[in-house]
Amino acid sequence: MASHEPEAIKGMPGKRYAFYPGCVSKGACKELKKSTETVCKHLGIELDELKEAACCGAGISDDVNEEMTDALNARTLAMAESRGLTLLTQCSTCQGVLNKINKELQRDKKKRDAINEILEDTGYQYDGTVEVKHLLWVLIDEAEYGLSRLKDHVKNPLTGLRVAPFYGCYILRPSDDLGFDHPHRPTSLDELISALGGEPVDYNGKSKCCGFPIQFMNPKNSFAMAGTHLTSAKKQGADTMVTPCPLCHLNLDERQSDAANVLQERGKLSGSIDLPVLHVPQLVALALGYTPKQLDMQTHIVSTKHVENKLSGVAAG
Repeated sequence: MASHEPEAIKGMPGKRYAFYPGCVSKGACKELKKSTETVCKHLGIELDELKEAACCGAGISDDVNEEMTDALNARTLAMAESRGLTLLTQCSTCQGVLNKINKELQRDKKKRDAINEILEDTGYQYDGTVEVKHLLWVLIDEAEYGLSRLKDHVKNPLTGLRVAPFYGCYILRPSDDLGFDHPHRPTSLDELISALGGEPVDYNGKSKCCGFPIQFMNPKNSFAMAGTHLTSAKKQGADTMVTPCPLCHLNLDERQSDAANVLQERGKLSGSIDLPVLHVPQLVALALGYTPKQLDMQTHIVSTKHVENKLSGVAAG
């Protein structure tokens, strides 16, 4: 694999998005934000970061004060609307929360008026004109960036790398809000992996919950869920797993040793799991020619050395 930074695409007609990075990519998963910005800069996708936007409140503030959470997310949507831009997120949980309130405000003028009354002192009003898109969808959809364009700029195909897609919850559900009639929604990760030259691994659990939402209420069951998905993917020959959600990444990567311990206690595993877990933009950037070090993959809890060695072997061959 090349050690220098790949040359970004020149002359590519760029598209600008209001970028909502979310909380986790500024804390526990800083490598996600870095790799997203790396990929977008390389592909000519312009990001206008919403630096004053609040946390989406998933599973936290919405349980305490739903109206406040709705207002904070409406404010984020209004920030994107004031710029005349589509809102882009790299976190499928943020995407799910923002899409839910967005659809409610677009359908229910009475609720939108009530939320705008709350927002009045903030200087923002929301008219319901914004679309919320995950980075994965932007890369897949031809109307946004599209796989046909992405394929043309793959420098180091992920040949021989068996990648287990882990969709998780929010990138697929609820189907009514996400538009499940869209042909790419249920297969987007598989299509992306193939476009990058890798081999998608089919396994039981790729579209199930990672267990993160119950981690603080029932940690053992949470870790058992994550461990079951990881071991299922590994049994099918996966070299690595990729997910569009940093919260899934935390449960699958950061807590992988805990997952192994729980499965061992239950007699379902002997030894460790040792399956690297990548973020979507990291996988893309590897195919564009960036090195694991440039993508801060060394910061992962589970070593990604196996991925690096496998791709280095391909490049050397």
